[in-house]
Amino acid sequence: VQLVESGGGLVQAGGSLRLSCAASGTAVSISTMRWYRQAPGKQRDLVATITSGSSTTYADTVKGRFTISRDNAKNTVYLQMNSLKPEDTAVYYCNTLYFGSNTWSQGTQVTVSS
Repeated sequence: VQLVESGGGLVQAGGSLRLSCAASGTAVSISTMRWYRQAPGKQRDLVATITSGSSTTYADTVKGRFTISRDNAKNTVYLQMNSLKPEDTAVYYCNTLYFGSNTWSQGTQVTVSS
């Protein structure tokens, strides 16, 4: 199983970015997919989750600004991030459990300037 991320970068506060996570070796349609982020010197925190039944949940810090979604045909999960704040600056990772083992993407840097 492999998760490959793209879409990070530098954006001004109030701007938007969309992260993509392309999966191979597993189907996102039948998996619970998660987005995490880790800021320098801090723990890795769960940001958003989408289940196989398309239920979504969000951390309170991003609720109303971020949207997790997936495209089953492309086997890809997305994180649309709007109204970005400097405190959203972090390395973002997508994640899934595959037969009980955590699988992570390589991570992508998101930097929000004030």
